Amino acid sequence: MKRITLAHAMFKDKYWELYKDDNFKIETYTYSTGVEALKISNNRGYLTVLPYYGLIIWDAVFDGIKLKEKDGFTEPHYGKQIADTYGAFEFTSGLLGNGNPAPDDTHVQHGEFATAHMDHSFIELGEDTITVKSDYEYIKGFGDHYHATPSVTIHKSSGLFDIRQHVKNLSKCNPMTLQYMCHLCYAYKNNATLTSNIPDNAFMLRTSIPAHVHPTPTWIKFTDELKKSGKPITNLDDPNNYNPEIVFFTKDLRDYVKEAEFRMKFDKDHEFLTRFDTKNLPIVTRWILYNADQQVAAFALPGTSTPEGRNAAKKAGTLIMLKPQETIDFHVITGLEK
Repeated sequence: MKRITLAHAMFKDKYWELYKDDNFKIETYTYSTGVEALKISNNRGYLTVLPYYGLIIWDAVFDGIKLKEKDGFTEPHYGKQIADTYGAFEFTSGLLGNGNPAPDDTHVQHGEFATAHMDHSFIELGEDTITVKSDYEYIKGFGDHYHATPSVTIHKSSGLFDIRQHVKNLSKCNPMTLQYMCHLCYAYKNNATLTSNIPDNAFMLRTSIPAHVHPTPTWIKFTDELKKSGKPITNLDDPNNYNPEIVFFTKDLRDYVKEAEFRMKFDKDHEFLTRFDTKNLPIVTRWILYNADQQVAAFALPGTSTPEGRNAAKKAGTLIMLKPQETIDFHVITGLEK
């Protein structure tokens, strides 16, 4: 397998073709904000990834269909937390803590890794694949020390792609807390149907109200009705009631399936897919929001816990304690299936 080691000097304010063959093309460029980007194309579409900035997938387009949510960001911005650049298709939520922090939490929203500056990045050229891989070492005096290696793989003639995260606790004597969620911000599609290979009763409506959610009387009435029904939203046919956000969590998916599959069918020929092994990703979050500024149908966010902060995960028994020198891997397949 051939490898291209990336360097900051490869990224300019205009598109520059780094690599091309019969199946793929790779271009580099820099946004006006200074954020460096790779556009990786196959004959179906492309991914825009930020190799030095959390290995965020900023955009995803296949068969002319934009996969990511509608939002107000026209380009990525450097920031201290993901809210400073909340226009990505996918980002890593974690790793020492994730989700929306409660008042007694000390981590930023969705964790320190989401906007971390990667140490290195390179491209692996396979026969039918292109993989972008970055790495990041986190270390604090008298604190945690880990190494993370995220990667994104695009395939020949496919709208599906792989997202991976490898984490190693570099401490030789102390465990580290670990939470991870593959935060996939899929586009809202009117009248789309949401399906999965788990039963509806595996979903639970979120009843806590994070600081960024401001309930209205209409929303309270609607969520009360959802709670009484005991069923998740499976048809996106009521956008007037999806503001503020509606969020569901699943029970432990390991009790239902070894491999989970979630789909969002939005016309007779196309559907989005998210597939993963439930061994290390036992919890899914479903997040739906529709207003004039932001429209998202995150039909399946695979994770180790619910995104309610580190202390909530600890209380729920889902906070991972990674032993000294221990490693863990996460793998999600997602994209446009048809």
